[in-house]
Amino acid sequence: MTTTRTEVIDLDRRRLLGAAATGITALGIASLLPGRLDASSDPEAIRPFRVNVPEADLDDLRYRLAHTRLPEKETVSDFSQGVPLKTIKQVLRHWQTAYDWRNVEARINAVPNFITEIDGLDIHFIHVRSKHENALPLIVTHGWPGSIIEQLKIIGPLTDPTAYGGKASDAFHVVIPSMPGYGFSGKPEASGWGPERIATAWIALMRRLGYEHFVAQGGDWGALVTDMIGVQAPPELLGIHTNMPGAIPENINNASFAGAPAPEGLSDEERRSYDQVFFYKHVYYAFLMGTRPQTLTGLADSPIALATYMLDHDARSLELIARAFDGQEEGLSPDDVLDNVTLFWLTNTGVSAARLYWENKLAFFAPKGVKVPVAVSVFPDELYETPRKWAEAAYPNLIHYNKVEKGGHFAAWEQPKLFVDEVRAGFRSLRKSG
Repeated sequence: MTTTRTEVIDLDRRRLLGAAATGITALGIASLLPGRLDASSDPEAIRPFRVNVPEADLDDLRYRLAHTRLPEKETVSDFSQGVPLKTIKQVLRHWQTAYDWRNVEARINAVPNFITEIDGLDIHFIHVRSKHENALPLIVTHGWPGSIIEQLKIIGPLTDPTAYGGKASDAFHVVIPSMPGYGFSGKPEASGWGPERIATAWIALMRRLGYEHFVAQGGDWGALVTDMIGVQAPPELLGIHTNMPGAIPENINNASFAGAPAPEGLSDEERRSYDQVFFYKHVYYAFLMGTRPQTLTGLADSPIALATYMLDHDARSLELIARAFDGQEEGLSPDDVLDNVTLFWLTNTGVSAARLYWENKLAFFAPKGVKVPVAVSVFPDELYETPRKWAEAAYPNLIHYNKVEKGGHFAAWEQPKLFVDEVRAGFRSLRKSG
């Protein structure tokens, strides 16, 4: 019998809480954390956390991979039937022969990790404070099928810009939470954890950490959560940055959902964006997870089923991932891909993460009514490229808009340098001096 994710977390809590003073000192974070760090029974205590997956869980993964049953080859020569058998075999081979979970486990543990209870649920988060004076507090939210793995590459450049060719004036204190039902955060036992509630929890987290002002960033689900932080507009919030804007005008959004022709009068740029959204809104997984997430029980039973499902997020992302397993490591490597999939597998969060689609009542791409300052970065391989006209209408306080030269849906993960440059530029005008 394998150890459960909850048992892993509880075990690590006991280990760390039993030696909190020495452990915190060893991590070098005691003097850097402004919030309440406490090993008591206080439910609002910020508890240190360390990942230490039992070897038995990795043995179980190896066993299941060794006993994978694959389907026959697809009957087409392209990606139109989903993840090709060739790519599935490449993923399986790399997972079995070249991949080592302990490498990414060490990378996660190399930064300060914590858990705190918010609204009755344990929330896991990474919190790295900059050494630079006047660093700007920033909370970054991942999406699906993502996790904190997506943001590991950007922590160093954001918190210590001078070590990466940047200026001290561009430094951030970085907070990266795992969304409810994802990674090392708790799994909701009752419905109600949609983007609005997550946004409220993130505001509570930043307050608990002692920040008197902050900014927020997100892509994919993180973009919706970040938009809702902007809608709630707590007094501490200076502004938000998004790389997946909720900016599609209502008439265009409605036409796309209805499968109707593009409205008259669109520019060439707007028409191209309409065509992109029209295609994406017919992707199967969003409908399946939004209506029958519990039916995806196979994601908890078969690691290769989980991997295949996660790889097929959208057509362009699948191509980028497939080429990585063909030896073209532009953006993502095979290890990058499997770091994220393996995290989902070891925490058994394939189904619990999917429930967010069921919980959500918001239109993915429609404007949400954000009035706070907003920075928008448009990556060319995103689900749709937001025209400036749409961004200006959706975000009346638009302070930054830029089309980036390359990168796709998982921008921080695929193109960390370009992403960091955009975050720095987007928030530069909001920084408080002194």
